[in-house]
Amino acid sequence: MPTTDGGGTVWLTGLPSAGKTTIAHALAGRLRGEDHRVEVLDGDEIREFLSAGLGFSREDRHTNVQRIGFVAELLASHGVKVLVPVIAPYADSRDAVRERHRREGTVYLEVHVATPVEVCSERDVKGLYAKQAAGEIAGLTGVDDPYEEPESPDLRIESQRQTEQESAAALYALLVERGLA
Repeated sequence: MPTTDGGGTVWLTGLPSAGKTTIAHALAGRLRGEDHRVEVLDGDEIREFLSAGLGFSREDRHTNVQRIGFVAELLASHGVKVLVPVIAPYADSRDAVRERHRREGTVYLEVHVATPVEVCSERDVKGLYAKQAAGEIAGLTGVDDPYEEPESPDLRIESQRQTEQESAAALYALLVERGLA
């Protein structure tokens, strides 16, 4: 049974522009306001600083997810609540991160931000869907590259049906239920 000495990893997976990072930062603000130790491991920042040089092949994506999972588990095992808004499109990669946490006795929660691709493409926060439609990029997760939805996440958030604050509140309720908040 994982310990709940304050630390744990909350992995928010979903398509690009699903709302993962927005929800993570909203929750992080609330947790910091309650004096919790919190880190957000944003996928874009990790790619720039920890996984520079990796592409978007299946193998490179797996390597990226494993690196993030290692850092998340390390921080979580030292009492930090680690929020990880990262696409992580492949189930086997996420399962390997979950297994690492299980072996180390560290709490791991998987949250699926289950926003439909049509809604994500309308939001298009980084312009990726427009670039893909214009033929400027290929391999966009959920469009012309696979995304394997979690079969049984700890929480499923449909961000298109609720506000950012409601999504963060649902995630906070999960943390309370699991003894992390």
